[in-house]
Amino acid sequence: MRKFTIENLKIGDHCSLSKKFTEADVIGFSKVSGDVNPAHLDESYAKTTIFKTRIVHGMLVGSLFSAILGTELPGLGSIYTNQNLKFVKPVFLNDTITATVTIKEVLSDKNRVVFDCIAKNQNQETVIVGEAVIMPPR
Repeated sequence: MRKFTIENLKIGDHCSLSKKFTEADVIGFSKVSGDVNPAHLDESYAKTTIFKTRIVHGMLVGSLFSAILGTELPGLGSIYTNQNLKFVKPVFLNDTITATVTIKEVLSDKNRVVFDCIAKNQNQETVIVGEAVIMPPR
């Protein structure tokens, strides 16, 4: 784990994390979150949806941003204060997603950092866009 204070952060700093989302991930997230929507768990049902197959929970994919922000940039001791996400394309089982956070604003007087968040699949198609506000450690 890394740890950056606001004095060590600047606009343009970025970090990425990639993960392949498996059936086991989806089942585990369903159990932890209670989201048992059949679009994620039941292939027969999923075939009747606009996606024609099962999709990964959007919030599971979005959790990659939390992993980056809490362990790498700014890292240990960081506190989430805000996150918004827009799900622009579905993520399917066995897709590999790369999430990237990039600093777009440093608010030193408030000890806050604003990050652009983007996630892309293995085909470089954007699947999630958003913004996070983090209070880095002192």
